[in-house]
Amino acid sequence: MKPHPAPVLLATLARIAPGTELAQGLERIQRGRTGALIVLGHDKVVESICSGGFRINTEYTPTRLRELAKMDGAIILDASAKQILQAGVQLMPSASIETQESGTRHRTAERVAAQTGFPVISVSQSMQTITLYAAGERHVLEPAERLLARGNQAIATLERYRHRLDQVTSALSAAEIEDAATVREVLAVLQRTEMLRRTSEEISRYVLELGVDGRLLASQHTELLAGIQVDNQLLLRDYSHADGTELDIDAALEKLHEISDAQLIEPEALTKILFPHSAADQEDQLTPKGYRLLSQIRSVPKAIGERLVASFDNLQLLMAASTSQLMQIEGVGEQRARSIREGLARMAESSLLDRYI
Repeated sequence: MKPHPAPVLLATLARIAPGTELAQGLERIQRGRTGALIVLGHDKVVESICSGGFRINTEYTPTRLRELAKMDGAIILDASAKQILQAGVQLMPSASIETQESGTRHRTAERVAAQTGFPVISVSQSMQTITLYAAGERHVLEPAERLLARGNQAIATLERYRHRLDQVTSALSAAEIEDAATVREVLAVLQRTEMLRRTSEEISRYVLELGVDGRLLASQHTELLAGIQVDNQLLLRDYSHADGTELDIDAALEKLHEISDAQLIEPEALTKILFPHSAADQEDQLTPKGYRLLSQIRSVPKAIGERLVASFDNLQLLMAASTSQLMQIEGVGEQRARSIREGLARMAESSLLDRYI
């Protein structure tokens, strides 16, 4: 699985996305078939590796960036890219910093980004590409048409994953209500939710890079995620004592996020996450505590849900509880107790209808 991009990289991608003033300046440089080396930030470290050039301290505009790029040397902007501070600067970063780049401009850009911690943009004159170096990562900006094509493909994948997730979630809910949930059904929801999360993150990245060109993609993304009521943290909490020991939820989620896409489709890898200290058969039956289903009842705040689970221990005991028994829980009055009973009854009816009709 690819590592999560650093926040500074994502923030810089948003700053140079289509529609922004910085993107307009970069487009002008590309159309003019000139190269450029642009540092997005200035401090004592940047100053220490600068030699020559001109101190400008003027407001940034796309046209000014384009004109200054005609000169040899780097351009230094402030961190917000609102001011052009210096131009025609020779940058002399430490030669001891390792770089995989071969071109002089790109080697300098990578080293400056590593030494200063500020994002650095390199525009290649010969290749007509824009490369961003930030937070130890190298990212080549792709044309909007290519990003849109990939984004639309990811949307189609997300739609399929959403449909399948709805199916396995409904099946698990019905099985939980019947007290017949199996390891296989729990892992199916765990798997599909994680697949959906990964694809959603990929689409979010495309939307970020596309800027104003990604508005339709963003709308489709939001629509497909609407109404999803599955949270893997709640799911893991429901079965945190499945093997008789306390499951470390945060560690389990971290492992789930770190496994490769190939491992994600293997039941064995997911089984080890849910049962880190023991073995389990796919058909073994499990009893949930009820966190996931309770979270779907709007009248039940998180704190009340915690108390309900702590008092009744599992979903079956909770569903069998009378109104008077529910009212014994702190914060649960008669009206809320009835809402809880009615909410659970509605979910039971709906899940069973979905399963058998």
